[in-house]
Amino acid sequence: DLVKIHRNLTQDINDSIVNKNDQNLYQIFINYKERLLIYGQYCSQVEIAISCLDNISKTKEDVKMKLEECSKRTNNGKFTLRDLLVVPMQRVLKYHLLLQELVKHTTDPMEKANLKLALDAMKDLAQYVNEVKRDNETLREISQFQLSIENLNHSLLQYGRPQGDGEIRITTLDKRARQDRHIFLFDLAVIVCKRRGDNYEMKEIIDLQKYKITNNPTTDKENKKWSYGFYLIHIQGQNGIEVYCKTKDLKKKWLEQFQMALSNIRPDYADTSFHEFKMHTFSRVTSCKVCQMLLRGTFYQGYLCSKCGAGAHKECLGRLDNCGRANSGDFGKILKGISNCESKYPNSIEFQPCLPKMQVIRNYNGIPQPATQDGPPLHIQIGDTIELIRGDAHSLFWQGRNLTTGELGFFPSDAVKPSPCVPKPVDYSSQLWFAGAMERLQAESELINRVNSTYLVRHRTKESGEYAISIKYNNEVKHIKILTRDGLFHIAENRKFKNLMELVEYYKHHSLKEGFRSLDTTLQFPYKESENSVGQRVLSPKVIGIAIARYDFCARDMRELSLLKGDVVKIYTKMSANGWWRGEVNGKVGWFPSTYVEED
Repeated sequence: DLVKIHRNLTQDINDSIVNKNDQNLYQIFINYKERLLIYGQYCSQVEIAISCLDNISKTKEDVKMKLEECSKRTNNGKFTLRDLLVVPMQRVLKYHLLLQELVKHTTDPMEKANLKLALDAMKDLAQYVNEVKRDNETLREISQFQLSIENLNHSLLQYGRPQGDGEIRITTLDKRARQDRHIFLFDLAVIVCKRRGDNYEMKEIIDLQKYKITNNPTTDKENKKWSYGFYLIHIQGQNGIEVYCKTKDLKKKWLEQFQMALSNIRPDYADTSFHEFKMHTFSRVTSCKVCQMLLRGTFYQGYLCSKCGAGAHKECLGRLDNCGRANSGDFGKILKGISNCESKYPNSIEFQPCLPKMQVIRNYNGIPQPATQDGPPLHIQIGDTIELIRGDAHSLFWQGRNLTTGELGFFPSDAVKPSPCVPKPVDYSSQLWFAGAMERLQAESELINRVNSTYLVRHRTKESGEYAISIKYNNEVKHIKILTRDGLFHIAENRKFKNLMELVEYYKHHSLKEGFRSLDTTLQFPYKESENSVGQRVLSPKVIGIAIARYDFCARDMRELSLLKGDVVKIYTKMSANGWWRGEVNGKVGWFPSTYVEED
């Protein structure tokens, strides 16, 4: 199959160059993207094939001799069969690099734009192939877990990706004695086991779809081993579970891993626009309904709407149109004003797309009652805000949550009107550079005795809601007003950012002279960073490059790094067999798909 595809590909490329002055070259790569997906299967099996070949060569001398003979006859012994098995994988993962060079050296705007379409297609292909390889590794890891757990009568594959495993102590909230347990945390469940030598005996399975997680800060005060706890609270009020960790760091790690699992089960926007999305393994190659890029890999690649059948990446759920199975009609018009909020600030952290919200215009106390099959009535009063969950233009009753009381239920559709979407403010207080409300003189006092290039970002107290950068440069403190327009931030008119973190991250690596000629420095030392830390910067990982995120990417476990389109990414390493790089965004470090960024 590979040979057939490549003969056709070579023939079409030659025809384009010889007979069509390469005008349709970009289209050839786009057309072949789907056919080249077969490489995912090939590349995922290469390591197994090489291992098998090595074993045969060790145990069967006659086969080994024949392979050496063939190698000498065909290429003078330069390449062995083992070497050649890797070549197809190396080639398919370089198509996007070839197109990248073509884009770089193409000057005609139309040709450049067309080649970028082909580049995106081949990057998408490369990422799919890499993810098939990674998913096969994940499946092997799950298989090892399956073999090590006794008394487990069904497949672990149904529980999604593994998030981590380790020792904890566990008790129910009715205060039974704490029990030592080894847990295997997956996206959808916790497999609670008792250790038996090198193996484990399964004791119970906790269905995470029925729980939420809550911190227990009081236990941290004990400051001794196995005293750091958090709760798993049953959503329907059944008996909950308390988890204890050996150290504070382990508690932080487990909390993050549980939160990631719950985020995968109940991602933001999973039920907006009347969709009902759940994690899903797609048996066929599927493209995302929003971005049209492939759903990566072969195992729990994304989310499936149980109503309309749409597939989507986790990071794309908030940008979907209304569900195809939901009636639009007049209801679509009602939501139009709300959705204008999203279109005005697309992909912005400062202005998150909001759930449909309604303002109550008349009181409703449960009479008349909604239909029995619908559910309980929702009591509402004039002035309440309702978060709409489900409804259509032809229904007398809609389902929603009263944000004033927190209650869920059904209410008359004519008792509400659209409520404007309010921008969601961002909390920068955890950033080492953020000073909150601060006057110029106080900023100068904070910085004057610090090393040059120490900086802070502050609220300008006289102009509420506006920000400024204060930085020490040439032994003086300078102030730069951060301008805002249409929800974007900038200090130079030609470069705008969706939020302060992006702006700060960019000017950590690019001189401020872009906006102010006299300020030839970068933002180097946030003012809350201790002087000792500044001196220890040499111990930080070496930045080998800077890249800009071209697409959103949502991390699926704690090893991965989420990206938003436009993020400035510090690259720490490119040494990964599966096309992933390690880097940092906004203080967080992790792995991300290399095809999702473009080096600056």
